[in-house]
Amino acid sequence: MIGFIVKKFIGSRNDREVKKLRPTAVKINELELELQKLPDDALRQKTAEWKARFAKIEDKLELASTLNEILPEAFAVVKSAARRLCGQEIIVRGHPLKWEMVHFDVQLIGGIGLHNGKIAEMATGEGKTLVGTLPVYLNALTGRGVHVVTVNDYLAARDSEWMGALYKFLGLTVGCILHDQPPQVRREQYGCDITYGTNAEFGFDYLRDNGMASRKEEQVQRGHYFAIVDEVDSILVDEARTPLIISGPAVVNVDNQYGEFKPAVESLIQAQGKLCSRYIREAEELLKKLKPEDGSNPKSPEALEKEVGLLLYRVKVGQPRSEELMKLLEDPTVLRMMNKAELELHGDQSKKDLYAQKEELFFAIDEKSHEADLTEKGREYLSPKDADAFMLPDISTALHEIDNGAETDPRKRVEAKAKVQSEFETRAQRIHSISQLLKAYSLYQKEVQYIVQDNKVIIVDENTGRPMTGRRWSDGLHQAVEAKEGVEIERETQTLATITIQNYFRLYEKLAGMTGTAETEAGEFHDIYKLGVAVIPTNRPVQRKDANDSVYKTRREKYNAVLKEIQTIHQQGRPILVGTISVEVSEILSRLLKKAGIIHSVLNAKYHEQEAEIVSRAGQRSGVTIATNMAGRGTDIKLGPGIADLGGLHVIGTERHESRRIDRQLRGRCARQGDPGSSHFFISLEDDLMRLFGSDRIVKYMEKMGLEEGQELEHPLLNRSIEQAQKRVEQHNFQIRKRTLEYDDVMNKQREVIYGFRNEIINSDDVRDRLMDIMEEVVIQKVEQFTASDADMTEWRLRGLSDWVNLNFPLGIPEEQFEKAAKAGNEEPVAGSIYDGLNPAQFALCNFISDKVHDAYKLKVDFENPEALKSIERYTILSAIDKLWQEHLYEMDSLRYSIGLRAHGQRDPLIEYKAEAFKIFEELMVNIKSEICHNIFRSASSLMAFENFLRNVPKVTEHQDTNAFGGAAAQTGGNASDMVTEASEAIEKAKPVRTGPKVGRNDPCPCKSGKKYKQCCGK
Repeated sequence: MIGFIVKKFIGSRNDREVKKLRPTAVKINELELELQKLPDDALRQKTAEWKARFAKIEDKLELASTLNEILPEAFAVVKSAARRLCGQEIIVRGHPLKWEMVHFDVQLIGGIGLHNGKIAEMATGEGKTLVGTLPVYLNALTGRGVHVVTVNDYLAARDSEWMGALYKFLGLTVGCILHDQPPQVRREQYGCDITYGTNAEFGFDYLRDNGMASRKEEQVQRGHYFAIVDEVDSILVDEARTPLIISGPAVVNVDNQYGEFKPAVESLIQAQGKLCSRYIREAEELLKKLKPEDGSNPKSPEALEKEVGLLLYRVKVGQPRSEELMKLLEDPTVLRMMNKAELELHGDQSKKDLYAQKEELFFAIDEKSHEADLTEKGREYLSPKDADAFMLPDISTALHEIDNGAETDPRKRVEAKAKVQSEFETRAQRIHSISQLLKAYSLYQKEVQYIVQDNKVIIVDENTGRPMTGRRWSDGLHQAVEAKEGVEIERETQTLATITIQNYFRLYEKLAGMTGTAETEAGEFHDIYKLGVAVIPTNRPVQRKDANDSVYKTRREKYNAVLKEIQTIHQQGRPILVGTISVEVSEILSRLLKKAGIIHSVLNAKYHEQEAEIVSRAGQRSGVTIATNMAGRGTDIKLGPGIADLGGLHVIGTERHESRRIDRQLRGRCARQGDPGSSHFFISLEDDLMRLFGSDRIVKYMEKMGLEEGQELEHPLLNRSIEQAQKRVEQHNFQIRKRTLEYDDVMNKQREVIYGFRNEIINSDDVRDRLMDIMEEVVIQKVEQFTASDADMTEWRLRGLSDWVNLNFPLGIPEEQFEKAAKAGNEEPVAGSIYDGLNPAQFALCNFISDKVHDAYKLKVDFENPEALKSIERYTILSAIDKLWQEHLYEMDSLRYSIGLRAHGQRDPLIEYKAEAFKIFEELMVNIKSEICHNIFRSASSLMAFENFLRNVPKVTEHQDTNAFGGAAAQTGGNASDMVTEASEAIEKAKPVRTGPKVGRNDPCPCKSGKKYKQCCGK
């Protein structure tokens, strides 16, 4: 109450913030009046002067201060340019469009908020696109590049041409990133002062630049200074649940497995359907016993009610969209029985009875978490003759037994391990394929989550209703849906690079956004992105009339009520926009309207190309438009002549969306810029939102009212209950996004290290020093692995070290020489060097191996084309990073999937994930460097160079061994092989004599110059 009184007299915090900005808006208008006296060239001259001034500023604080200093004048320049463009025709997407826009005061306030790094919430039709021109122009003057992010390619192209006319008038360059542009064109677009594009294009370019490019010329972006995100809630909230992933063909192709297991899974789905129908019939029989025909009291009514509740709960878990179940649950008393039984099952901490109920089914579906899991009964159904078909063998134990078994032949041990590994992978893939097929059949609905066009499965964006051509579900799910629909199964993919939306946009030094609905998600914007929300008042008062929601028992009754209202409003001549949440619902309503003889347009994922055109016509007299969700977002619905006098556009919502924002966006399509309008939402208890998250309060209302067929329930209190259900879903989805981000934050740190490593290599003119540094690091690590500083030399595994050296480098050094080198060691390594911690024998061994490799590499260099060799060296490092990073991403995905099970052991999965991820990443870095070592000598600028090198490389072996370049080395009894001699002798003669201590190439130089050894005395 006190808060309400305070707000009444001094305004909300947002009101006070907006009030502070009004004097700046007044100053902008005053400056703009003065600018009107100047010629057009004077405005362009100001742009050039400011750009020259900013080019000399490097300090970030000075940059920010200067921007704030010139803000009023810069905004005035933009407003003046908009005024001068009035009346001119601009070609936008091939059509002439008359410029009729000059910034209002509230738009100036919105622009200031955007420059200050806030989200400007402005109602639909208030000109957000024009608002963006103010901070975009100001920040583009810095020359650091401004990215304007939109929700689709059409809007990016449209706005780059439409608003681009204003920027070009002022002397700035404008680019646009579109799908399928080649790298050279993209680089040119990013080189412009202002670049438009979608979040996906910007994000994928970042991944390609840092995770896939092998040369500077292939990288297109030039930094992340300032981004303004249009429809910021759609991009930073709705799309943030799914990370951006660049995929490539999987190394192992198992697509045929989906077709192979499809009949078995289809049979399982049918068996579950029959089982659930049986449970429904049993429940119906028990319900009859609860109401005997003779009117007598039933025996043990509580036990009967509990049994009914359990039977229906099984059906809810096994076939949640069952029409038979929905029909039974129309009776509020029956619904209460099922809810009570479910509550009791979840109330037991051991969950023993809950799991027992699920085991009565072949598989259990959890719609909230979007999971479907086989039960023991389902596993037996699929594999009656093999009890272990869904059990993975303990591979670590099997490999350990092979290592410690009686077999002495190393080749046979390797073959045995490969066989175990292959059997494990085959069984794991079988389990995975069946699991994904089960999800495809039980959770993914055609015309809801996807559509089928041109023999392809195309994902439908759940928030916009738009088809996402080219996007594919990962982890084999898309192949499973393709198998289900009987279309061509495309090859399975593996992740090559990935980043979450959140972590991509955190890369920007400055971030801001615009939308019509952000206030409900203000907490998330602050927590994740550190963005505040400024609600900008409308230029004219809003005149929309919002009716209370109408609630019905069934979808059938709801659709009939929607049709009746459409007919009534249509007769008045008012235009109607009908919002649906799926393609399926839009087509049901379309069929109803056709039967009623009402002419209408349908805008859903199937008619994406006509989106803007259909939406723009939605305000004409007697027009009826059915649109999935927010299709056509970004396109204004302007009222036709005389429509305002009839009451304006009427918006009908056929279902409450799980997010209040989407409903507010739909309402906001009418009553723009002070126009009249109205909205009305229709809901049924069978809607997914009410079924999964609805409260018992509505059910109790239904029981009290005793609603008849087709009777509606309508009250302001019901609106609150529905909003509470939406808040629960929003909180649930926020937790999903937050958890996704917490896991990706771990990956993000790893990604920064890997991408930093890659960019260091890409941007280096000569990577040979880095290549040799890596070799020395790996040699030290291997020496420590096969020897121990506190153990006697007789216990060292010099045979293993010799095998590793000769497998990786074409040296052919006999084991005895390693022992001889170690025994000769009498120098301690330099304190603080990379060798610190080794004893003299280990130190000598490292020197011996490193010197041999250096000498061999010098010999290789003599036979190579110098320029080609530079590219090969860079490729050697990058290919090792990329290959193992991709494998690491797969491993991390698997870890993420399995780590949740540790919650059953009372351990926090996130903490466990962080610990495991750290270990795996440490191993990754070691493996990358080992892989680089392995490949140093395995590439050449030409076949001749490679053959000449091999012909001259020294090879001496004194035991049966496998050498680095194929085949077993011959037993030589201490004599050099026929490929050895003269090069070996030449190398020995040319060896320098070292008198001082061995220093690592990256260690501080002993001469105390402060430089690295390789850049000083080691040159």
